Amino acid sequence: MVNASYLVAKRERDRRPLRFVAFAVIAVLVFTILMVRLAYLQITNGQTFAARAEAQRTVEVAIPAPRGLIYDRRGRLLVSNVASWTVKIKPSDLPFTRRLDVAQRLGALLGMEPSDIIATLDSAPGSRFDPVRIASDVRETTARLVSESTEELPGVVVAVETRRQYPDGPLLAHVLGYTGPIDGPTYLRLRASGYLQDDALGKAGVEASFESQLRGTYGKELVERDATGRDVQVLRTEQEAVPGASLRPTIDRNIQKEATQALKWGMRAAGLKRGVFIVMNPQTGEVLALVSLPSYDNNLFAKGISVKDFTKLINDKNKPLTNHAVQAHYPPGSTFKLVAGTGALQDRKITSKTRVRTAGYLTLGGTRFYDWNHAGFGGCNIYCGFGNSSDTFFFQLAGMLGADRLAYWAHQYGFGTPTGIDLPGEASGIVPSNQWKVDALGQRMTGGEVYQAGIGQGYDVVTPIQLITAYSALANGGRLYRPQIVHEVVGPNGTVTTPFKPDLVRKLKVSQATLRTMRLAARATVTLRHTYNLVDMPVKVAGKSGTAEFGLRDSKGRLPYHSWFVGFVPKNPYKADFTKTTSELAFLAFAYDSRTLGNAGTEIAKAFLQIHFHIKHDYLIHDLLRKSNFYRGN
Repeated sequence: MVNASYLVAKRERDRRPLRFVAFAVIAVLVFTILMVRLAYLQITNGQTFAARAEAQRTVEVAIPAPRGLIYDRRGRLLVSNVASWTVKIKPSDLPFTRRLDVAQRLGALLGMEPSDIIATLDSAPGSRFDPVRIASDVRETTARLVSESTEELPGVVVAVETRRQYPDGPLLAHVLGYTGPIDGPTYLRLRASGYLQDDALGKAGVEASFESQLRGTYGKELVERDATGRDVQVLRTEQEAVPGASLRPTIDRNIQKEATQALKWGMRAAGLKRGVFIVMNPQTGEVLALVSLPSYDNNLFAKGISVKDFTKLINDKNKPLTNHAVQAHYPPGSTFKLVAGTGALQDRKITSKTRVRTAGYLTLGGTRFYDWNHAGFGGCNIYCGFGNSSDTFFFQLAGMLGADRLAYWAHQYGFGTPTGIDLPGEASGIVPSNQWKVDALGQRMTGGEVYQAGIGQGYDVVTPIQLITAYSALANGGRLYRPQIVHEVVGPNGTVTTPFKPDLVRKLKVSQATLRTMRLAARATVTLRHTYNLVDMPVKVAGKSGTAEFGLRDSKGRLPYHSWFVGFVPKNPYKADFTKTTSELAFLAFAYDSRTLGNAGTEIAKAFLQIHFHIKHDYLIHDLLRKSNFYRGN
């Protein structure tokens, strides 16, 4: 009998060759598959996968372009770029559990609230690998402390960048504007144009309106990064950055200083809180000076304004961030009599010789409409009516024209629509007509409202830039130009890419005879001494003062009022020939809520003329700037 254990062992020996064969077959199959896969990866698609691997360790990074510089019309530098230390945080390198600790440590070094740092991180657009700007214009000693604290401040990086510098600060803040960090919605809108999530862009003034020219074209470089996303080395530059174009505004820095000096003097003397002064060349529309007070220091924004400083600015009831010359509108008062006078002459309601009876008041529908001079001026022609600023004279002219013709002539002078000045946020003003009132209030203009519109009260509101543009058209013989702030755009190679050209909006549909009559009427405002001793100054001026009521009545029923003066001088300022249309200097003064005994705008204009023309004798009447309950003039 065969032993059972022997049989079992024999069967096991018989199976071993089969196992080896099966193992060998499986091994061959596995190695064949691996070889085929390896050949596929290395030979068939080797270049494709190598490129993918290269892409995973390299990234294309933008090279910011230097922002273009800004000079005044005579080549004096107004805006430059300076090196600045910047602190950023890369969210991907900052563990979430350490955010508060890092924010506290970094806040202590930068003098910032930790909550502000965290809020900046949370509100940043882009990916977690994009650095988020936390602070700009950091002092070098602080930047070095941050750089040396990498263990305590993971994700925090320090970089050297450039920021804008405005040497004159508040002097030109409303003209130049400022740059600031891009916000989330704006970044999403501009990302396709090459903007980065921590970019700075123009936020106000010409920095904003000429953003695309100033910004330049960003370059590109290929950067190697390690597995953590940190930059290792720059592999190559694929596209060089092209610097932004430079600007030469029409502004003359010296005239800007003169206008600012005059306005500040008047505001101090009269206790004013807001004011505007503009100087323009009527022949071209070039703005030579544009002052809006109170102003602000645009360097605060360039350096990275603090929450405290920004809150102070936006809570200031006198609105220093608003360009009151362009972005706000006010009732024009008697300066608007230019419209009624022009319209009545051109529509042949009157001639230059027609006399209209003026009185202390007119009665319409049982309501009395008073002249500022309660005695009236008797029979007046246009020179007498405009020169003395008779309200009852212009009530009657407005009544002759009616609401719609009065509105037509206002539109001819550019009122009721933006001028198109190359500054952002321009207000349009309001010119009432029958259709306007139907649309706004559901009924046509009343006779009394037409009277009020004739003297620039009621619904009429204008911007200072509109008003000086209108009087410039009077001075130059009827050409309404778009006011311009930028004279030239100069490319990075020094070539002028956009030269200045006067931009004619329209030629007024007014005869030269009518315009000549209105210029002489504007001169009568001065010669009849409605502007006191302005006629005694060596320079010859034509123009119009204005007092415009606004707001709420006081306990005695009195309204507060603004003061205006807008005027121009002949090409030869010492020769009083206003028949010619060659004036190269128009100016406007606006005194907000003046409530002075005399016209504060006129005194401010005189101060400018004394400074600009180097007049030694002092013609200023300081007593007229005393506060008063009632202004005896218009």
